[in-house]
Amino acid sequence: MIRRAPSRASAGVLASPGAWWHAGFQGRVGSLLGRWVEEERDRRTGFLLLPVAFALGILAYFAASDEPAPWAGPVLLLIAAIFAIRFEGIPRAIAIALAMMAAGFTAGTWRTAGMAAPMLERAIPVSISGHVEQVDAGPLRHRILLRVTHLADDRAARPQSVPYRVRIGAPGRPMIEAGTHVTLRARLAPPSEPAMPGGYDFRRDSFFRAVGGIGYAIGRIEVTPPRGEPDFSLRFNAFIDRARNAMTDRIAQAIGGEAGALSAALITGKRGLISNETNDVLRASGLYHIVSISGLHMVLAAGVMFWTLRALLALSPALALRYPIKKWAAAGAMLGSIGYCVFSGSEVATERSLIMMLVMLGAILVDRPALALRNVAISALIVLAREPEALLGPSFQMSYAAVAALIAGNDLWRRYRPEPEPELRGRFRPGFLERAGRAMVFAFLGIVATTLLASLATAPFSAWHFHRLNPYGLIGNALAIPLVSLVVMPAGVIGTMLLPFGLDGWVWRVMGEGTRGVLFVAEKVAGIEGAAPPVSKAPGHLFALLVIALLVLVIFRSPLRLLAVPLVLLWAILLKATPLPDLMIAPDGRMALLRDASGSYTLLSPASPSGFTLQQWLPALGDARRPDDPTLRQRARCDRTGCTGTLPDGRNVALSLTPEAARLDCQRAQIIITPVTADAALCGPNRLLLSGESFARLGAQQIHLRDGRIAARDTSLDPRKTRPWRKTRALRKTPPPMTEEPETGPSATGFPEGPATSPQRPRPPARFEPEEDPALSPQ
Repeated sequence: MIRRAPSRASAGVLASPGAWWHAGFQGRVGSLLGRWVEEERDRRTGFLLLPVAFALGILAYFAASDEPAPWAGPVLLLIAAIFAIRFEGIPRAIAIALAMMAAGFTAGTWRTAGMAAPMLERAIPVSISGHVEQVDAGPLRHRILLRVTHLADDRAARPQSVPYRVRIGAPGRPMIEAGTHVTLRARLAPPSEPAMPGGYDFRRDSFFRAVGGIGYAIGRIEVTPPRGEPDFSLRFNAFIDRARNAMTDRIAQAIGGEAGALSAALITGKRGLISNETNDVLRASGLYHIVSISGLHMVLAAGVMFWTLRALLALSPALALRYPIKKWAAAGAMLGSIGYCVFSGSEVATERSLIMMLVMLGAILVDRPALALRNVAISALIVLAREPEALLGPSFQMSYAAVAALIAGNDLWRRYRPEPEPELRGRFRPGFLERAGRAMVFAFLGIVATTLLASLATAPFSAWHFHRLNPYGLIGNALAIPLVSLVVMPAGVIGTMLLPFGLDGWVWRVMGEGTRGVLFVAEKVAGIEGAAPPVSKAPGHLFALLVIALLVLVIFRSPLRLLAVPLVLLWAILLKATPLPDLMIAPDGRMALLRDASGSYTLLSPASPSGFTLQQWLPALGDARRPDDPTLRQRARCDRTGCTGTLPDGRNVALSLTPEAARLDCQRAQIIITPVTADAALCGPNRLLLSGESFARLGAQQIHLRDGRIAARDTSLDPRKTRPWRKTRALRKTPPPMTEEPETGPSATGFPEGPATSPQRPRPPARFEPEEDPALSPQ
C-alpha cells in the first residue's frame, strides 16, 4: 500500500497544534461572520444604510473648503449609478453607496445654490422697512421677524447687502401684528459666528433660514403703507401667526402663570412667554424636550386623532364591517397632523416629525407595519433631501436617534420576550382588578424602558451639543410623561376642537392642572444635587465613534451589533486621555477664559462679559459655575482697558483692548491677547501675540500651551474655507510702532503703571452684541 506524503501546509499543521487551532479558529470566525452577513442580507439591512451614505455625502459637502460646482455631484451620481446597474455583488453595493453619497452631496450643493440670503457685513445703525412676518411676545420684550423691503445705512462708505429677513427685538408687549408693514430705526449686526471651536453655528443656520441680520429697535416702530402688495406666502404666514398669537394669549390667560405659558407653548409652539427660570428647571430635569413641538407632540396628537376617528367610525357596524375604517382613520390623522404642523408654525423640528409621522401613517394605508426602521430610513431620506443642513443640528440627530433606538428595542423585545407556557394559558383567568393593575404596571414599566432607551440614545448628542447630561431625567420623564400623554395633550386636542364653538374654557383649566403637575415634577427633579452636571467637550473623532457605535447597535439585528462594544471601549479610553485647553478666546478677542494653577478657569474681560458666550463655554469646559458667578473673576486683575491672569507655570497672560495697552503689555506679559490689529514683531520673539488679524481669520480659539508655546490650537473658522455663510471681518488700523520705553509705576492690575493704564487713557470702543434668536438656539 502506497502512502501519499503530506503536503507542506498539512505537515506544518500536524507539527504545530497551535497552528492547527489557529486555522480552525479562523475558519469558525469566517463561518460565523458569513452566517451573520447572510442574515443581514436576508433582512435587507442594506436599505437602512442608504440614509447613512446619503448623510456622509452631506458631511462631505459641508467639509469642502470652497463651494463645489453645481454639476460635480450629479456627474458623480450618474457614474456611480451606471456602475451599480452594470455590476453585481460587492462592486454593486459599493457603487450604490457612492451613488447615495453623491446624491447627498448634490442635495447640499443645490440647497445652498437656491438660497437667496445675503447677510450684513458688519454692525450698523439702519433705517429699515418691511412686512412683519412673525411676532413673538415675551415676558419683558418681544421679537419680530421682518421681511425687508427697504434698508438705508447713511454712514456706510459702500452699500450694504440687503438681507431677505431680519430679526429685531424691542422692549415691552408688541403693539403690532403679523402682516403689517412697518418702518423703524434699528441697530443690526450679522448673525454671530460660533462662540467656540466646534460650537453651534448660528450664522450658518441663519443663512438657511434667510435671516441676514439680528439686532434691536431704536425708538418707535411705525406702521407705514407698503410699497407693493405682499405675496401669498407672506399673507398666509401672517394669518397663521396672528391665529397662533391669539390662541397663545387665550390659553395663557385661561390658565395663568408659568403653567399657562407652558401649556400655550405645547399647543401653538410660541415659547416666548416661558421665563428663563422655568426653562432652566425643565433642562435640568430632562423635560425640556416637551417644550419644542416635535416627535412626542406629533405622536400624541396624531394618536389621539387616529384612535378618536377609528372609535367614532366603529360605532357604525355597517361601516366597520364593510370598509377599511383603520385606513380612513389613518388618512384623517395624516390631515390632522398636517394642520397641527402648519398651525404650530411649521418649525424645522415640527416638519421633521410630521414627515416621519406621515410615512408611518402611510404605511398603514398600504398594509405595512407602521413601526419599522425602514419607515425611519425613508423619512430620514426625505428630510435630508429637503433640508441637508438639518443633519448638523441637534434636533435631527436626537429625534432620529431616539426613534431608531425605540423601534430597535421594541423589535428586540418582541423577539426575546418570555411567553407563558401553553398549558397555563387557559388555566388561570385573572379578574378585572388584577388585569387593570397588571396593565398599569406594564404601562409604567414601558414608560421607564422607553425613557431609558431614548436617554441612552440621545446622551452622546446632548453631551456634544449642550455639554450637559441629565442623570435624573429617567425619574422626571417617568413621572411627567404620563401626565403629558394622558392629561395635557389630550386636553389640548379637545380644547383646540372646541375653540371655534367657544366651549374650550374648562378644557384649558384641566390642561393647566396637568401642566402644573409637570412643572412640580420638574422643580423637584431639578432640585436634586447634580441634576445637570456639565460634560467637557470631546474632540470630533470621539463623537463620531459614539455615533458609529449607535448606528451599528440600531441597524444590525444579528450578533454583528456587538461590534458596537469595542467602539464604545475605544471611545472611553481615548476620552480619558483628552486634556482641557489652557485658553479659550472669544471670536472678537475681547474675552477669554484662562486655566490657572488651581485647575479652574478665570475670566479675563475688562468690559461686561457676554453671558450668552459663557453659557456655552463653561459647560464645555466641565465647569458647573454660572456666567454671573463672582468667583470667575476672583484671580483676574482688570482695569478699563485690560485684564491679566497667571498660568499654572507662572507665565502672565494679558488681554488688552487698546493699541496702547497692547504695546505696554508686550513688556510685562508672556502671552498677549488683543482685538486690535498689531504687528507680529511688536512684542518680540519671546512673546506670544494673538491679535485682531488672528481672530478675523480664525474666529474663536481654543489653545493648549506647552512651555509658553502653542502645542495645539482649535479654531471656529478655517481661513482656507470660503462658503456663502461665512464673512470677512474688517480689521482695525495697525497701531504705530513703539518708539520709546514708557514710564512705569504701580498699577491696580499688578503690572507697572504706564500710559496704557493711566486715568487719561482713551476708553475702548463699545462692543455691540446682537441679541441671539432663541429659535436658532440648539437648546
